Amino acid sequence: MSDPRQRAALIKAKAHELGFLACGVARAGFLEKEAPRLEQWLRQGRQGTMGYMERNFDLRLDPTKLVPGAKSVISLAYNYFTPTLQTDPDAPKLSTYAYGRDYHKVVKKRLKPLMAFMEEQFGQVDMRAFVDSAPVLEKAWAERAGIGWRGKHTNVIRQGTGSFFFLCELITDLELEPDAPATDHCGTCRRCIDACPTDAITPYGVDGSRCISYLTIELKEAIPPEFAERMAGWTFGCDICQQVCPWNRFSTPHQEPEFVPKAELMGLSADEWHGMTEVVFDRLFEGSAVKRTKYTGLRRNLDFLRGTPGPAAE
Repeated sequence: MSDPRQRAALIKAKAHELGFLACGVARAGFLEKEAPRLEQWLRQGRQGTMGYMERNFDLRLDPTKLVPGAKSVISLAYNYFTPTLQTDPDAPKLSTYAYGRDYHKVVKKRLKPLMAFMEEQFGQVDMRAFVDSAPVLEKAWAERAGIGWRGKHTNVIRQGTGSFFFLCELITDLELEPDAPATDHCGTCRRCIDACPTDAITPYGVDGSRCISYLTIELKEAIPPEFAERMAGWTFGCDICQQVCPWNRFSTPHQEPEFVPKAELMGLSADEWHGMTEVVFDRLFEGSAVKRTKYTGLRRNLDFLRGTPGPAAE
């Protein structure tokens, strides 16, 4: 099959059949508009201690350096929204994306049959899959591929769907018809900006070094005292900017069994959270993205919430 439009249509149909929320295509090439934005963000120190953001600058901007001869970037969205809430409203809070099994593993597993389908349909295809694990500017590609626009909180929002989804990409040498880029529908709304307790959000920008997700996950040092009383109860990640976004009233529950949280986890009381031992941590978060912070990191976060800052995370 030699028609780029037909190929793209087949891939999108298969992606939806496999449970992906959305699938779009962008033409592979250098991200000219992103280059100065990324450079300025790094120069301003918005990455905090995330040194990896400073590495592989060229790779982040040019997919042909990751897949030589790449012609297309297939961007996909995978729903993780659930209306399920933790039972104790006073318990330390966990970001929704971390309720179930580590999304890196789950989404990559869901991509494999799509890649196999492409090879069955089109023969030898050079491609690589990325799930938030390599120097790929996934939000820029999602925007270019028509998946959604980057809101004022910089998360990608899809009209009629919201923003509770993971992004992933297939960079390939297959020529596919590109989609039209998404357009912005934030308007004059600034709920995410006003709701952020650490003032991390400016219109269409985030100071990563002030974001609660960064402070509770990426930061390995002690959490700065200036954020005491400003964590809003979050102990791993933060969903505030998404929770207040009007577009998320359209979010629908995911259908992924591996994202279903353990009843024991959701039922933990505040006292049980703060009294959590490493043995319990290992049992509750086996295969979870929360393992990234390790027990020492979670303990540091819990102690900070209680006003008894402990040592830095390992």
